[in-house]
Amino acid sequence: MTEQTQFGPVMLDVVGTTLNDDDLRRIRHPLTGGVILFARNYTDRAQLVALTAAIHAARPGILIAVDHEGGRVQRFRTDGFTRLPAMKKLGELWDSDVLLATRAATAVGYVLAAELRACGVDLSFTPVLDLDYGESAVIGDRAFHADARVVTMLAKSLNHGLLLAGMANCGKHFPGHGFVQADSHVAIPVDRRGLSEILADDAAPYGWLGLSLTAVMPAHVIYPEVDKHPAGFSKKWLTILRQDMGFDGMIFSDDLSMEGASVAGSVVEGAKAALAAGCDMVLICNSPDKADQLLAGLKVQSGKAAASLAARLAALAPVAPALSWEALQQDARYCAAKQVVDELMAG
Repeated sequence: MTEQTQFGPVMLDVVGTTLNDDDLRRIRHPLTGGVILFARNYTDRAQLVALTAAIHAARPGILIAVDHEGGRVQRFRTDGFTRLPAMKKLGELWDSDVLLATRAATAVGYVLAAELRACGVDLSFTPVLDLDYGESAVIGDRAFHADARVVTMLAKSLNHGLLLAGMANCGKHFPGHGFVQADSHVAIPVDRRGLSEILADDAAPYGWLGLSLTAVMPAHVIYPEVDKHPAGFSKKWLTILRQDMGFDGMIFSDDLSMEGASVAGSVVEGAKAALAAGCDMVLICNSPDKADQLLAGLKVQSGKAAASLAARLAALAPVAPALSWEALQQDARYCAAKQVVDELMAG
């Protein structure tokens, strides 16, 4: 068995700005395949570089991810990190200048990815593909636009920028979180629309983006006209994604500690349900005791499941060496992209 196949289907977080013994124990566990970082794990760039280096040293090849979309969801904001716009700002720019909006989206993706990679972060959970119905407070300005076609084109441009900096992408929250008001962090949202309407509108970007999507995160939303389970625990929804839309990349569950995941039972029951439905990797955040329960309650994968996870993890690995922060500041492409982003933020 190669080292790559030894990674498991759990992505967990770390407690602080350095690794303690419990962090190291969890990172080295055979069920762990990824680490997600939060704002609490950051004080400055030097500390972040040291932290990601320590994680990679403890488990070479492990995937380090973060929610770093722009706007109000940007975990690292100081010590040189560029302030990134909310995606709605790109959608508003599209309404006045389509070509400038696509250029700006590529620039945002490039700056976002280049800065993270310079600090040892491998993946950002972006872009948000939810539609902006003006109803969801938790999505809100995180969405590009109300029109699925505009969302698709801007996400494609953003993904191009990520790729230019060597980073994969993760579309979320399949099949769509924008229609419901409830926040799945603290409630269980229910979307009572029918399958055909959801597929024609909210889920359309996933089909249109096709091969340019490398990962997807389903929503902790129940669509009772389709299935009684939230999408991330629904074999029906994930089969639609895999078979009908032809998606063959990584499927991450959303955080199992969120209220929207509570319908699946305990964290171990939720993880088993998500994996059985078709998720490749499950997230457990902000709850070290639940992370320990998960690592104790799941079995190490083998055979086809382990090989599939290994292949999909490999597809998320950075595709080119990262520039250091110092080299990045002298890089013409980065400087040009950063100027576009700064002008967008100032405008």
